[in-house]
Amino acid sequence: MTDERTLAPFGRRAAAVTWRARYGAYVVLGCADTGGPRPQAGQFYMLSAAERWGGGEGERPFLPRAFSVLRAPAGSPELEFLVEDVGPGTKRLAELREGDEVLLTGPLGVGFTPPRETRRPLLVGGGVGIAPLAILQDQLFPNAVPLLGFRDGAHAAGAELLIGARIATDDGSAGHHGLVSELLEAELARDSDVEVYACGPPAMLEAVRRECERRGVPAQLALESGMACGFGACFGCVVATRGGYLRLCLEGPVIDANQLAEVSAPEKQPAGATPANR
Repeated sequence: MTDERTLAPFGRRAAAVTWRARYGAYVVLGCADTGGPRPQAGQFYMLSAAERWGGGEGERPFLPRAFSVLRAPAGSPELEFLVEDVGPGTKRLAELREGDEVLLTGPLGVGFTPPRETRRPLLVGGGVGIAPLAILQDQLFPNAVPLLGFRDGAHAAGAELLIGARIATDDGSAGHHGLVSELLEAELARDSDVEVYACGPPAMLEAVRRECERRGVPAQLALESGMACGFGACFGCVVATRGGYLRLCLEGPVIDANQLAEVSAPEKQPAGATPANR
């Protein structure tokens, strides 16, 4: 990927929550960020609640959580984030209401770039990994068809956030009964003149990487890793590539699939942590 990116101002800034909506198992938070630049699709923010951001009285505060931006409507200071309650930190964010404040740093990292040559963009997402695909569809590919995978129907409600999505669920309660990688295989068998844009859990991304490599299809993958700072200082988000190690918060989270021999699961993260590309 190129190193062109929208740069974040230093320091945290407060943003008021302007609205909240639930999509099945997920919560979408809208907040007014009047002090930062507009993000590129695939970039992320470090988020924390302005109040009660910690493990209780006398306990240490939580680290900020890394979230890909879900949407950044043109001409508006609003940012949208997709949250799933999977631990104490994300639970606190998911319970925020209109008028509460979040503290955020961003936009950070390297986002997606346009397709090479005349290839058609194909979006592939899993779980909360659908978030950067929504802003990608908004900014670059309004007619791109998303292929989205979820564990069940409650999570598949998140597909409403994208236009024209084709869905797979692990339990068959919505859409195709199986994996989103099976939808991808069928799509590439029909037409391989595409460039794949993918975000999701490591096992899904590895399946995408293998299939694209097998067919000679370029792919851009938004990877996940535990992050503590977002500026490359802590080295908590280092991943191995064919050319050595890189820090996802600086050289990623979006990287070319051909840089990877494998997409492996990240090391153990703090309880409730949200992956960098989510």
